[in-house]
Amino acid sequence: MFIKKLVLDGFKSYGKRVEITDFDPSFNAITGFNGSGKSNILDAICFVLGLSKLELARCHTLNDLIYKNGHAGVTTASVTMEIDNTDGKFSHSDYCNSPVIVVRREVCHVFL
Repeated sequence: MFIKKLVLDGFKSYGKRVEITDFDPSFNAITGFNGSGKSNILDAICFVLGLSKLELARCHTLNDLIYKNGHAGVTTASVTMEIDNTDGKFSHSDYCNSPVIVVRREVCHVFL
C-alpha cells in the first residue's frame, strides 16, 4: 500500500489545483526552495487522514487551511489522496477488495 496520487485544491499555499503523482512505493522525498510549500504537502496528508489537532498543521482555525484564508476568492480547500491497494492490505469487506482507495477531505470558508 502506498500513496499513488495527492490532489490539493485551495489548500494553504496551493491556490490552484495541484496533482502530485509518481510516488514511489518504497521511498519519497520532498525538495524545493524555502517557501515553496513542502511542509504544506505533509500538512495535506495529515489533514486528509483526519488530523484533529490543527496546531500540528500550524493552524489555529479551519479557515487557515484555505488559500489566503479565503480572501483571494478561494472559499474551499480540499485534499484527495489516492492509495494503491494492490497488495490487499485493506482487504476488508468494507473496501470490496478494491485495488485503489480514494480519501477526500474538504473544508469551506466560514464567514464570521
